[in-house]
Amino acid sequence: MEKFSDQEFLEFLVKSIVDHPEDVVVSRKIDEMGVLLSLKVNPRDMGQVIGRDGNTAKSIRSLLRIVGIKNNARVNLKIEEPEGGRAPREERSSEPAAASMDQSETAF
Repeated sequence: MEKFSDQEFLEFLVKSIVDHPEDVVVSRKIDEMGVLLSLKVNPRDMGQVIGRDGNTAKSIRSLLRIVGIKNNARVNLKIEEPEGGRAPREERSSEPAAASMDQSETAF
């Protein structure tokens, strides 16, 4: 499969920010809208790719637009949702919450 600069760039970028780079798969299609890059990652890495309020995904799309402009192409990104829907959130440690409760109790 021939790789294109936009595809290679996306693959490099995403592999740099995820915990499971071996699971990153980027496919490329060209249609009337331009270039469509589809991204699949490990379900546990979705949060890192999307980012808080979608900011990481927006940034990746902005960078892809710049790569596309350089190559005279419109580049769009589709982030594939993992099979079975969204991955469950991992349990977070409650230690910081407990520490803040202790502080508030001692203030009284």
